[in-house]
Amino acid sequence: MTEFTVTGFRQVPPFARGIVRDLRVRWALEEAGLPYEVDLVDPSERKAPAYLRKQPFGMVPAATIDGAALFESGAIVQLVAEESEALMPTETAPRREVVVWMHAALNTLEPPLDALFALDMLHGGESWAPARRPGLVETVRDRLAVVAGRLEGRAYLVDRFSAADILMASVLRLAGHTDLCSADPVLGPYLARCEGRPAFRAALDSQLADYARHEPAGT
Repeated sequence: MTEFTVTGFRQVPPFARGIVRDLRVRWALEEAGLPYEVDLVDPSERKAPAYLRKQPFGMVPAATIDGAALFESGAIVQLVAEESEALMPTETAPRREVVVWMHAALNTLEPPLDALFALDMLHGGESWAPARRPGLVETVRDRLAVVAGRLEGRAYLVDRFSAADILMASVLRLAGHTDLCSADPVLGPYLARCEGRPAFRAALDSQLADYARHEPAGT
């Protein structure tokens, strides 16, 4: 990779800051030590034809690698990891494990955690929310228990930090408004280890600084 640009939103509601998925790509690039530029789009422009050519679903992140437009955070993180031994082992067996846990984070953990986040942050006052939440929390707990079991006795998912941890920690952060992870004796320390990495702090600071620069006047 010689040129990399990641696209994020110019501004999001306070509860979403530090959660929006361009953070995952920034984090991967920081861990890999790859230089990148940031391109910001206003949420009001997400359905504009010019942006849909970069991200057909009108979401973030979008990315450009050597002039080629890409989308989907997991795919972008995997492509970055393939350029960096720091994120993807060269040995076949651990490399396969990393890919498996990357997809587990996105396909098995993220859907219920994202649904819980949306329920609590966007729909908590709806009449149907109290009936929906207990079942959703039960699903989340069941899946978190599997991850905790995997991490028992391990610092990271696959022996050392990898792209799998970037995606898993990013997904677990969706539960940050609850104690589902923070109160767990395995998941709490795991998430703290991931969030304590200098590359994560650099990526988060970068995203939050972008939001701060574009804070609406008077807020």
